[in-house]
Amino acid sequence: MVFGTIGIIISLILLMYLAYRGFSVLIIAPILACFAAIMSGIDSGSIHILATYTETFMSSLAGYVRSYFPIFLLGAIFGKVMDDTGSAKSISYFICEKFGKERAIVAIVLACAILTYGGVSLFVVSFAIYPVAAALFREAGIPKRFIPGSIACGAFTFTMTALPGTPQIQNAIPMQYFGTDAYAAPVLGIIGSIIMGTSGVIWLQRRAKRAMAKGEGYGIHNNEPKEEDYEAEEKSKKLPNFGVAILPILLVLIVGFVTSKFIFPKLDLAYLESYGTTASKVVGNWSLIVALVVSIVAAIIVNLRRMKNIVKTLTDGVSGSFLAIMNTASEVGYGNVIASMAAFAVVKGALLGLSSNPLVSEAVSVSALAGITGSASGGLSIALEALADTYLKDALAANIDPQVLHRIASMACGGLDTMPHNGAVITVLAVTGMTHRESYGDIAMCTAIIPVITVAICIVLATFGVC
Repeated sequence: MVFGTIGIIISLILLMYLAYRGFSVLIIAPILACFAAIMSGIDSGSIHILATYTETFMSSLAGYVRSYFPIFLLGAIFGKVMDDTGSAKSISYFICEKFGKERAIVAIVLACAILTYGGVSLFVVSFAIYPVAAALFREAGIPKRFIPGSIACGAFTFTMTALPGTPQIQNAIPMQYFGTDAYAAPVLGIIGSIIMGTSGVIWLQRRAKRAMAKGEGYGIHNNEPKEEDYEAEEKSKKLPNFGVAILPILLVLIVGFVTSKFIFPKLDLAYLESYGTTASKVVGNWSLIVALVVSIVAAIIVNLRRMKNIVKTLTDGVSGSFLAIMNTASEVGYGNVIASMAAFAVVKGALLGLSSNPLVSEAVSVSALAGITGSASGGLSIALEALADTYLKDALAANIDPQVLHRIASMACGGLDTMPHNGAVITVLAVTGMTHRESYGDIAMCTAIIPVITVAICIVLATFGVC
């Protein structure tokens, strides 16, 4: 298994490096999976490149698309509708106006949090929030280099992984493995959210005050929206008022909660056995699907006069979902190829042997794979696909509620995922015009270091029965 182990290590390093260099995961994931398979085949004396690609890689990719495409699709459409109707900007304008320039960092974090908790894609949030953040930070004299960290703190952390009920895919993936719903381990999730949110804000505010005390201001930056452009856009867009803008987001949360807790559980779903599944594995996804559909329809109805071209908005949303799910599905395909190799038994044994506590082992494996792939959803899917059954068995033996497994896995994937090669990190830096050197340190603190510490705290709390 020497060559197989070497193949796994080299392919993982190349995946991380090439993704950072901008190569598409759709291209490098299957190539590196086949490379690892070749190295493994040298050990066994049997190399099957095409079979590895078509039967393992593509089968895993297709299975992931089958399970999660509706959520990616509806989430992308919802985000596009919220963007095109001006609802996302209306919410951000309202919050920032109420908090004022004195609390600019808190305002931006909160605005991002509300949008992502309501189901708006973090990529859409980055584009929608940036003009508002630029105007606020410029007026307050806060260095621009803290904008990416503020956006990341609100969009890439607790609302993505910890807050109960969030419709983000990172909260949806564990449901089918542990038979849970989006509201799994609510107390643990709320505690984790408070720690991540408050710690991130405190870090950013202290850093900004220290920089301003040294005489650093917003700075001069070309090719960005000017304050007068910001004000003109706000008036010309004829944005919906806050109540209308926030309605679809509230519906996502309310409909999701009602369907998952009171409607689907009361239905006779025994017929699902004929489909090879059970109610516990599909109710979570069904609730999110219904919630997003209702919210999309509501957003269109209340903003009908503001939508110039409904068909184009829907089409753009559909198009936007393809790349997102295919990138993640390709990483899952890669992970399943690695998991099918004999050498992976060594890696699996090492992960499972880290601790007798399945929560610790789960958190480390999920976070490590998320860091390697540069994707929270990709790392989470790979880890659970390979190890979820073992974690669930060990957790039940230790009297640990599967809901805790869900919440720890979800929070853990939002730690090391934001390595420098992470797509969301690269996007928010590109949108704001900042570089890794200028802003990545604060992004890393808010989205990697603090979440990792938070997961450790939540694991300790879970051992004392907090759920």
